[in-house]
Amino acid sequence: MFTPPAERPVGGVSAEQKRGNSMKYIMSIDQGTTSSRAVIFNNNAEIISVAQREFPQYYPANGYVEHDPEEIFSSQLQVCIDAMKNANIIAADIAGIGITNQRETTIVWDKNTGKPVYNAIVWQCRRTADMCRELEEKGLTGFFRERTGLIINPYFSATKIKWILDNVEGAREKAENGDLLFGTVDCWLMWKLSGGKAHVTDYSNASRTMLFNIHTLEWDKEILDIFGIPLLMMPEVKPSSGELCRTSPEILGGSIPVCGCAGDQQSALFGQRCFDKGDVKNTYGTGAFLLMNTGENPAVSESGLLTTIAWVIDRKPVYALEGSVFIAGAVIKWLRDELEMIGSAQETEKIALSIPDNGGVYLVPAFVGLGAPYWNDSARGIITGLTRGSGKKYIVRAALEAIAYQTYDVLTAMEKDAGNIGSIKVDGGASANNFLMQFQADISGKNIIRPHSVESTALGACLLAGLGCGYFGSIDDIKRISYGSDTFTPAMDEEKRTSLLSGWHNAVSRCS
Repeated sequence: MFTPPAERPVGGVSAEQKRGNSMKYIMSIDQGTTSSRAVIFNNNAEIISVAQREFPQYYPANGYVEHDPEEIFSSQLQVCIDAMKNANIIAADIAGIGITNQRETTIVWDKNTGKPVYNAIVWQCRRTADMCRELEEKGLTGFFRERTGLIINPYFSATKIKWILDNVEGAREKAENGDLLFGTVDCWLMWKLSGGKAHVTDYSNASRTMLFNIHTLEWDKEILDIFGIPLLMMPEVKPSSGELCRTSPEILGGSIPVCGCAGDQQSALFGQRCFDKGDVKNTYGTGAFLLMNTGENPAVSESGLLTTIAWVIDRKPVYALEGSVFIAGAVIKWLRDELEMIGSAQETEKIALSIPDNGGVYLVPAFVGLGAPYWNDSARGIITGLTRGSGKKYIVRAALEAIAYQTYDVLTAMEKDAGNIGSIKVDGGASANNFLMQFQADISGKNIIRPHSVESTALGACLLAGLGCGYFGSIDDIKRISYGSDTFTPAMDEEKRTSLLSGWHNAVSRCS
């Protein structure tokens, strides 16, 4: 059950401190799948300003998901300006910038004009499923897993790059001539922020492309050749903490060092301070992502999980096991925007609690296939168990429960690979939903620990940047920063839990 804290610490700094510029700040750029955010932290890692904007999603064909790279950057730049204005600070007050981003999303642009040659192909996009099947049929699954830690899947960047080179007129010729650049979203942002001077990424983002050798820590030339991707397109790979580039003065009003960078899930792992081997976190964002710190050695999964680089600091890599749920918070957005069942995500908690149970209704949100541990590209979303009495409330509750069920499936796979997990640290927008967190504790049988600030992704970027610019002295210093948390403990009896899980797995079996 939910255990409230005795006392919540008060964060933030006074207006007088802000106006007096008595301390410097870290700005986190948090570029997500549906929105761009900027969060400014003080030297106690407390939030003093936040700005956020959603940007358009494009679905040009069934299973296709795209963004406009220019809209990504313009929205991100605007929230940075807004956050600085809200905090009453200027560029000179910012010690460093940390970047965290939606991963795998692929952007290819002309280095001479600075213009993208095609829309960003989003991590959710399934257009290259046939290409992936061809690679599997050639018996390359083990080869890719051994070198990259990943399975062959359209989720990752490699096949997206090949699709652009194969389908955009003149793209391959330009790429071979050295005129095109590839980058994940962090790379695109740093290129734009630096005025086109920096074509860089960090190790965590590089490890999500299916082109990076996680053992040698370099782009794998043999894999690049398989896809016909010139090495000239690839960014320089730098540590996750330390100066990666500087902003061009005309962008934000000064030259600010970008001193931290990590993919959103690795950043959340860092922000949750999962610094020790065996520490686990789950982020409930557009998708849900369960990561376990496995230390300095990569762990090989036998249960459909991924091996990835968590971060590299001082040339020392830390690895993680990861299970990816493609649709988590996005199912709530679907209820709001497509079905128009709710006006806001906040309504779902009250609706779910207004009925005693799910009434036998299960929703499997396989809108873009199923991620770990199933990795089923052909799966599609379904609702099962409907009766004449199954109204809106049951569908809303089933959508929330689906997020927890999918997390349970990944957790079970992770325990098969790495042993028993005692508790899970959680963050992300949907973790604010008390019904969901309690149901997650009940269905998983684990304690769920939620920090008072669920901004773990932005916090991770702040901490990495703070380490990189000397704002924080060491990881030990970060460990000493205190923050409160809420704990949800399991309260469901085993018979009910088993029955609910049986109903869920029956629904999953029907969605292929």
